[in-house]
Amino acid sequence: MGQRRIGQASLAEALLPAGVGCNRRLERIAALIDWAPMERLLAPLRAPTGRPGYPPLALFRALLLAQWYQLSDPGLEEALADRLSFRRFCGFGLDDGTPDETTLCRFRGTLAERGLAEALFAEVNRQLDARGLMLKAGTLIDATLVEAAVARPPASEGEVSTKDPEAGFTRRGRKSFFGFKAHVAVDLGSDLVREAVLTGAEVGDSVVADALVQGDEAAVFMDKAYDSAPRRAALAEAGITDGIMHRAHARRPLAPWQRWMNVVLAPIRARVERSFGTLKRSYGWRRVRYRGLARNGAHLHLLCTALNLRRAERLVA
Repeated sequence: MGQRRIGQASLAEALLPAGVGCNRRLERIAALIDWAPMERLLAPLRAPTGRPGYPPLALFRALLLAQWYQLSDPGLEEALADRLSFRRFCGFGLDDGTPDETTLCRFRGTLAERGLAEALFAEVNRQLDARGLMLKAGTLIDATLVEAAVARPPASEGEVSTKDPEAGFTRRGRKSFFGFKAHVAVDLGSDLVREAVLTGAEVGDSVVADALVQGDEAAVFMDKAYDSAPRRAALAEAGITDGIMHRAHARRPLAPWQRWMNVVLAPIRARVERSFGTLKRSYGWRRVRYRGLARNGAHLHLLCTALNLRRAERLVA
């Protein structure tokens, strides 16, 4: 009762030729992390009575696979049933049943409802930090727009979608944009994501910025949209080097030293775009998959967890 037992050795698996079903990258990632703390975080999800459910940690690992390989729930169900390396990464033996798409979908929804995707992301980062992979020489802070999963509402309905009221409108250049905005803090040098917050697209970049400052970094780098005297003063008070680019005003053009600083800071700040590029190209996150902030925010934390684990695997190789 409560939880299925999986991963039991079977004769069929013992007879497989050496190397069959091996995926060295997945094996290195599995060995990189102590999964016991995550298993404890997920322990409340175990069914106390009734039909035994799949171990929550196995389902969580399955969702990581979905991020790395851009799999839908039906695609993940099929891959778990078919790919030996995926089964091994999740802990399923050859004789074990694997979850169907409904089970996977419900589990991901539960992570969102209970805020566990963010907690799991924080635990992975805690372990990566303990291994010295978070360099803390600087934090790169920026935001990127991601299209909504639903069609934008027609002009006759205004700027609130009945299908997804939490998606918002903003302008990108001369074009209107409908969807969400991911605000991230990236560790300079390691490219590990230290924090991520999802809002509607209408929320200004600067609104979330202060919550993304970690407090233990040597410097913070932001583009000119984040320029504000109170923010610069707060960084100075915290002993953090101010790497915010300078913004000109109508009656106050930039001084020569400010223009020079912008030239110096621009290539440093721009390194955050590599993380956005990875999320959108390698992980297919040009458009959110779900409706609402809770589910899409949980998905953002799953994406960042997957990104950090793969990045960490390269860093320690």
